[in-house]
Amino acid sequence: MNAPSKNKCFTVAANSFASAATRINSRPPRCPALFITAPGSNHGKTTITAALARYHVEQGRKVRVFKSGPDFLDPMILERACGHPVYQLDLWMMGETECRRLLYEAALEADLILIEGVMGLFDGEPCSADIAELFSVPVLAVIDATGSAQTLGAVAYGLANYRPRLQFAGVLANNVASPRHNEMIMQGMPIDMRYFGGIARDNRFVLPERHLGLVQAEEVHDLESRMSAAAKAIASTGLANLPETVEFAKPKQETLPRLLSGIRIGIARDTAFSFIYAANLDLLRAMGATLVFFSPLADATLPDIDSLYLPGGYPELHLQSLQDNPAMKAALHTHFQHGKPIYAECGGMLYLLESIVDTAGNRGNMTGLLPGHAVMQNRLTGLGYQSAPMPGGVLRGHTFHHSLIETSLVPVAFGERVHNTSEGEAVYQLNRLTASYLHCYFASNPDAAAQLFLP
Repeated sequence: MNAPSKNKCFTVAANSFASAATRINSRPPRCPALFITAPGSNHGKTTITAALARYHVEQGRKVRVFKSGPDFLDPMILERACGHPVYQLDLWMMGETECRRLLYEAALEADLILIEGVMGLFDGEPCSADIAELFSVPVLAVIDATGSAQTLGAVAYGLANYRPRLQFAGVLANNVASPRHNEMIMQGMPIDMRYFGGIARDNRFVLPERHLGLVQAEEVHDLESRMSAAAKAIASTGLANLPETVEFAKPKQETLPRLLSGIRIGIARDTAFSFIYAANLDLLRAMGATLVFFSPLADATLPDIDSLYLPGGYPELHLQSLQDNPAMKAALHTHFQHGKPIYAECGGMLYLLESIVDTAGNRGNMTGLLPGHAVMQNRLTGLGYQSAPMPGGVLRGHTFHHSLIETSLVPVAFGERVHNTSEGEAVYQLNRLTASYLHCYFASNPDAAAQLFLP
């Protein structure tokens, strides 16, 4: 680890599909970077990544954070921690070039880049280790020490040596019960393993969860105090210093067609509809669209728009409010009757059905633009990557939901799973309305994404 330093990277505007600013010299930028991973889920990756980001922000550094995999909820927490939009890094949905572009542009402006992994280091195809190895980012393993001591060193050794070419920075123990517990953990560490220290078990650090993952950041009223407390704990570990710098190569630049020039797209965004990739919004803007946000929970009318985007989220947690907003439902019907495009994903699709029933049996009457009903389940009913055959072409995306729908509408297509083990999610189309459980990543096929919103 290097001593803390500033201006490791040049500062320019980032996170757009516009060409990156010209560097003072032609060498690729270098920036301190760290990939935070674990042996599996529930070891505290998000808590530690947020704590790291907040600690370094408090030292006056500009921190850019990424989340590997298709997750929506963790990035909300991480964005609050670092103060900047958090983008996904996903080799299957996005491809190497798009991942490289995002990291390169971040390295031009940041003092530190953090990437939070998904599940365990080697879980999935592609996995977190693939991203870390491809971009030469050193790996920090966060391991929950609950119920173990010296054995934690063996787990760390396995992670570090399972794939020899992976750059392994070291290990951080999480949920350490006492100073004596920390001593026992240290006793089991291999001689050549860097132990950054332990984070004490403390309820002040814990992030609340619900059925799809973490509670959304804006719903955690004491999130700032939780992150500040966790950041203070980081100060007493070896992670208080910046990691080694990493060189981030410039990707091949591509010019996007201005297919949506002059198109105004209304996007639902509130606590019921919040599962939106920041990169999707960037791409729509880069293709010329004007984005106008509104709230189906609070607004009585739609803004002046040509097309409509209803993303996923938690409509099942807001049944009464959505039901009791007949003016918004009427506005959606008018938009549909005028033949204007509507694109709805997962929770956005559920809102367009006749009703949603939650796990307690409560029913909320929704818009009724699509025939059918949704019933929430107590377990996952859809999970995994799929290719989505949308009307304008195939988009890549993923599915993750706890509901089942009953509808008389006949699907126009089905998603294709990565391993084609079974039929994928249905894609529905009714006039200019396109809906599916699938969350699509627009940059996987910009032309196809544009077709969803063209009048």
